[in-house]
Amino acid sequence: MAMPASPVDFIHDLRFEDLPASVVTQAKRCLLDLIGVAAAGTCTALSRIVNDHAVRHYGAGTGGNGARLFFDGRLVSPLGAALAGASTIDSFDAHDGHVLTKGHMGVAVLPALLALAEDGGTMDGREILAGLVLGYEIATRAGIALHATARDYHTSGAWNAIACAAVGARHLRLDAKKTREALGIAEYHGPRSQMMRCIDHPTMVKDGSGWGALAGLSAAYLAADGFTGAPAVTMEDPALTELWGDLGARWCVMEQYFKAYPVCRWAQPAVEAAVSLQRRLKLTARAISWVEVVTFHEAARLAAHAPETTEAAQYSLPFPVAAALVKGTIGAPEVGDAGLADPNTLRLSRSMILREDASYNARFPAERWAHAVFHLADGTSIRSEPTVARGNPENPLSDAELVEKYRAYAVPLLGVDRSALIEKAVTELDADRAHAEDLMTGLFSRSADGDVAARA
Repeated sequence: MAMPASPVDFIHDLRFEDLPASVVTQAKRCLLDLIGVAAAGTCTALSRIVNDHAVRHYGAGTGGNGARLFFDGRLVSPLGAALAGASTIDSFDAHDGHVLTKGHMGVAVLPALLALAEDGGTMDGREILAGLVLGYEIATRAGIALHATARDYHTSGAWNAIACAAVGARHLRLDAKKTREALGIAEYHGPRSQMMRCIDHPTMVKDGSGWGALAGLSAAYLAADGFTGAPAVTMEDPALTELWGDLGARWCVMEQYFKAYPVCRWAQPAVEAAVSLQRRLKLTARAISWVEVVTFHEAARLAAHAPETTEAAQYSLPFPVAAALVKGTIGAPEVGDAGLADPNTLRLSRSMILREDASYNARFPAERWAHAVFHLADGTSIRSEPTVARGNPENPLSDAELVEKYRAYAVPLLGVDRSALIEKAVTELDADRAHAEDLMTGLFSRSADGDVAARA
């Protein structure tokens, strides 16, 4: 596409035909991955609470068709659906992200986009893909801009609000002036919540993306009614012009990582280091007396050794490392109620020592490194190689791995047939409108009784 004159122009001028084939493929990968995570998230207490909250307090009203909740079928307002959908994905920490934002985009953009599609009923598959890409492009740059201009480290909801406002402005066909107001309202009202507080004290507030989706869509609707709030300084600050000037040329959606495990990305280099060393040595977990992990400062803050909730397990480093060594992997069961009580995992987790490395600190956030040291019963100490997480653009998860991950999360909730319907609809979403209709049916029909396996 021709280079846009401004982010506002990009929001309204981007067309599916402007997307390179690689970007379309990546958008489908992001979409399928997010849906799988949403399915797993539906089984958490966090999701249940927020979905019920949306039904009670965000009714569909009279302004449109309303929007259904993920895998639930109950009708709420688009704002309620965006809040509940983003919270559901955020409740199961397996969704994609970007290293320079130190956070996530699709978690809020997808629920906001689908809430708009549900309420308006006019979005075909190509527009869903174009809107999803738009959200990633705006959110990624907004996140980088916020880190460059704000002293505190805020949760992803802060920049996701801006992206959701952009998606809303596009769908509502706001003019340039009202779009600018929507972006400013979203920036101002977006949840600039303290990320490291949630790292130190994990609870259901998570990464703020539910509230970012709510604030962003609210901003678009408010701007449509004449509410003002411009400018969004993270987009209009002259010092940030270069960051926004490559819209349509640099595709940030291609820079996203995908997670192999449903725990904080900062813990995953340590998981990979420990698992690779265990495989090389062909050791059982019982042969390891205790483990030392050397990593960067932020990862070392993930210090819950005996987490009592799934939120604490997902924001822990020692616990998932221990679980991977004991179980061979980390999935929903390992961070769910049964996994939290596993005595072998707790033994290794409680014995683990975390240390910082200055060279790893210097590489963060663009790179995240860790190594592990196993201390064996005979007094031997064996060190792994420095390791990064799998799933970055330079060491991506394969298409087969992402499909396997989606099925592992979706099938227990939805069954084989419904999961396959969604998978096929995503794969062929740009072919014709029927696939968009299949996607919406798969996502928003109520799950049959007995399909849900409570896992977290």
